[in-house]
Amino acid sequence: QVQLVESGGGSVQAGGSLRISCAHSGYTGSNLCIAFFRQAPGKEREGVACLFTTDGTTSYADSVKDRFTISQDAPKITVYLQMTDLKPEDTSMYYCAAKACLWPNLQSETYPYWGQGTQVTVS
Repeated sequence: QVQLVESGGGSVQAGGSLRISCAHSGYTGSNLCIAFFRQAPGKEREGVACLFTTDGTTSYADSVKDRFTISQDAPKITVYLQMTDLKPEDTSMYYCAAKACLWPNLQSETYPYWGQGTQVTVS
């Protein structure tokens, strides 16, 4: 059973930075994608960034390009979402998700495994 445990997030003023971590375990296959999604109250879920853990290929939503960076540690156990130049519209609950994949993508309906979520608030 794949488990995803998120940490980080919090509150910050506009222009500030935060980092979210997603530690994953239990996946025994190859070619794993880890992605971050966000959902604010009353809004649809939005894909933010995805990492193809096999080779480090990434994909980003246009709204966060050049501000957010997704990466992984050397053991490929934890994936990070570094968020800079945060804006009030980035305020949301952020979730990490995992799936078997061949390339990074941000189609949330295709991800079967999800973390518990962490709140990011930008004022």
